[in-house]
Amino acid sequence: MRNVVVWLVAPLTLGLATVVLAQGVPDDPAARPQSGAGLEETEAGIPVTDALTISKCGTCHTKDSKGNLSRLSWIRTTPEGWSQAIKRMVRQNGLQISPADARSVIKYLATDHGLAPEEAKPVMYMTEHRIVDETLIPNEAVRGACASCHAFGQPMQWRRSKTDWKLLQNLHMALYAQAEVMYRRPASAAGSEGPPDPNDRGPTQADAALDFLSKSAQLHTPQWEAWRARMRTPELDGKWLVTASAPGKGRFVGEMTVEPGAAKDEFKTSVVLTSLKDGSTLKRTGTSVVYAGYAWRGRSRGTPGAKLDNLNSEAREALWIAPNQSSAEGRWYWGEYQEFGFDVKMIRAGGPAVIAVAPYALKAGSKGMPVKIYGASLPTGVAAGDVHLGSGVTVTKVVSSTPSEVDVEVDVADDATSGPRDAEVKGAVLERAVPVYHKVDYIKVTPETGLAHLGSDVHPKGYQQFEAIGYEDGPDGKPNTSDDVALGPIDVDWKVEEFMAVYNDDDKDFVGQLAPTALFTPASDGPNPKRKFSRNNYGDVWVVATAKTEKDKFGKPLSGRAYMVVTVPSYQRWDQPEVSQ
Repeated sequence: MRNVVVWLVAPLTLGLATVVLAQGVPDDPAARPQSGAGLEETEAGIPVTDALTISKCGTCHTKDSKGNLSRLSWIRTTPEGWSQAIKRMVRQNGLQISPADARSVIKYLATDHGLAPEEAKPVMYMTEHRIVDETLIPNEAVRGACASCHAFGQPMQWRRSKTDWKLLQNLHMALYAQAEVMYRRPASAAGSEGPPDPNDRGPTQADAALDFLSKSAQLHTPQWEAWRARMRTPELDGKWLVTASAPGKGRFVGEMTVEPGAAKDEFKTSVVLTSLKDGSTLKRTGTSVVYAGYAWRGRSRGTPGAKLDNLNSEAREALWIAPNQSSAEGRWYWGEYQEFGFDVKMIRAGGPAVIAVAPYALKAGSKGMPVKIYGASLPTGVAAGDVHLGSGVTVTKVVSSTPSEVDVEVDVADDATSGPRDAEVKGAVLERAVPVYHKVDYIKVTPETGLAHLGSDVHPKGYQQFEAIGYEDGPDGKPNTSDDVALGPIDVDWKVEEFMAVYNDDDKDFVGQLAPTALFTPASDGPNPKRKFSRNNYGDVWVVATAKTEKDKFGKPLSGRAYMVVTVPSYQRWDQPEVSQ
């Protein structure tokens, strides 16, 4: 099974002052000065200059003549990483800090000891709480050492000196018994099914991980040095154009107004979104903090609703702002397991702009097909010759035009080349706005590997929303390759089928229900007397989508499927990072 990353956490705030700890708690190796044979720092540190941070951290993290604090000056990470570190210091080392001071310290560390935008972007899926198949893991030895217990994105959110990566390994062995077992396993045995050879004295999985991380996640990088010079106060006030999509709910377009907040890196927001499916509108208001000039973390909400998948729900916002501060992308998410949300893209409002085209795709041979082009500051009085949708697509009529929407009718040639087209309205261009296709070759159900949690009145359920996306094979004529053309959601029937893992498997009858909208609701947790051996309602199943109209080359309905694990609740809320404004 592919490596699946899932964050099993509830939204947290930095309510650190409410944690009461006795003094004299066990010593945490993470807070000790660097000492001991082979563990002295040889790399230059990053001096800590913030008075509050020195005051709160300097008691345990010793200061040297260059202004470096032990450990802290040899670490860089995200706002979530620094939040996680502070919470650990509160729990395990008796740190006394108020929520306001904690936020100030995180602001400083996440900005002056953070990541460059280029370093943070590949692991934004961690902050955005997405289910993904990780592609960052270089080999099975590193997977065994780092990704057996948590997502590999966890260490890749950090930058450390080689000495500090070794100290982190020591901390893992001190706190987690299973870490030492995995670390001592020979690297040559990684991925094998049998027990390792006890006579293998070659490099271990810990050696492989240390070698990779010390080279791929170094403390000092060209990206960080360049960003330290470029970094500037975020100036995000004004109007932003927004496009968003919610699995199972469709696409939305709208406008966000960003206003100054209480501090230079804090903002107030209001957004209005319009559904491209039915024209309904959503209004949300919120607040945000921007760390290091690009890391947007916020909260927003609309009108509360009873359903968990209500798009007005209070959401956390995690966006990556482009270094030039002209665009942003990320996710707004909510739910006990962060399973609901919008995928969001934003660009600054200014001159004429095209931001979306509906429908998702244009079929070759279509005549008089209605197309809506959404944007901002678009010219009025648009003629057919002012609108272009690429080769093989002819705009035959402009039905209406306003500054925010141009409605046209188009003819698509029978021999039009398959692939994405740019959309242009009098010089305003959206690249790869809409694809042309000849037929749907296959269906992909997303997420391809899903996860849901059983629940009850005591333990909240974790839901899973699926979508069926149509694809045409690209120029190579092969499915599931990089040149395939995505055609958007297609109309399908949904069902759950058995995943045959053991004899007499009956999971599909007990794990839960899949709605016609492809929202999976898991069953209750606890022993089920109706099930063999009174087992809990956990299990693994296939989620199958069957097209209502699209056929394969044999004339049978196209279908696709995704693998889903339905597991027990997250009985323990792991203290994974969340950052409050």
